[in-house]
Amino acid sequence: QVQLVESGGGVVQAGGSLKLSCAASGGTFSNYVMAWFRQAPGKEREFVAHISRNGGLTNYADSVKGRFTTSRGNAKNTVALQMNSLEPEDTAVYYCAGGRWSYFQGDYNYWGQGTQVTVSS
Repeated sequence: QVQLVESGGGVVQAGGSLKLSCAASGGTFSNYVMAWFRQAPGKEREFVAHISRNGGLTNYADSVKGRFTTSRGNAKNTVALQMNSLEPEDTAVYYCAGGRWSYFQGDYNYWGQGTQVTVSS
């Protein structure tokens, strides 16, 4: 089945930017809606963004709307999350996931291992 590997996390100052990438292998990437979720310490995993199979539709959590942008390249089996104007509240482990069009993590069958994003104030 599909294996997902995230990269690009790190430490950044508030107001800075990071770009996360997720590489897929082992399946037909274009069959899946791709999503980003995040989990902050002591909190539940939450929806961040998702992108449709052909990349034509995107949706974002209110907390990141206007600051984050997700995109995908089906030819290269990759999905990205560009994060701008980062805030300390964005500190979390970020996960990419593949599944169907949904805000709920239970609707995503495939998950990466996560990458840490830390935003310092």
